[in-house]
Amino acid sequence: MHSNFCNIKKMKTIKFLFFSVVCMMALNLNAQEYVDLGLPSGILWKTENETNLTDDQGFYTYDTAVEMFDNQLPTEEQFRELMNECTWMWNDSRKGYDVQGTNGNSIFLPAAGFRSCDGDVGDVEEVGLYWSSTPNGSNYEHVWCLVFLSEQKSMRNFDHDRCSCLSVRLVQGQ
Repeated sequence: MHSNFCNIKKMKTIKFLFFSVVCMMALNLNAQEYVDLGLPSGILWKTENETNLTDDQGFYTYDTAVEMFDNQLPTEEQFRELMNECTWMWNDSRKGYDVQGTNGNSIFLPAAGFRSCDGDVGDVEEVGLYWSSTPNGSNYEHVWCLVFLSEQKSMRNFDHDRCSCLSVRLVQGQ
């Protein structure tokens, strides 16, 4: 009887430890890691793109990105500050930009491409397209987006369809 009790107690301990490890792993996967790039605004940039688990490339429609991330979605002004205050170096092996802040810290922005409304994925490892939260005009049919290729980067007025899917990188701060 005593040995059965000890075995049950050991099994409960093992289950508890297993559950604890799984929970810690899940929390670590969802940890919000942001980097201070030394920007004048004090804005911190997330270390990785958000991954939409319902899209095999991890992209988001504009409406979904705004709904899910609200004020963590960068504004046009925040993207412009990132472009103007940081050093951008194309990383040919990783296919995207290493963006280094004035304080030496950096983030990587992959050229993940995009998903068009017909479902086709295009320009993977060639073009980076990132939603901003800033509409251009009152009808929200035009939105400012960060767009880059290996030789250029800019903010573009994206005349989007509601079904277009782009990358999302979040910010934290003011």
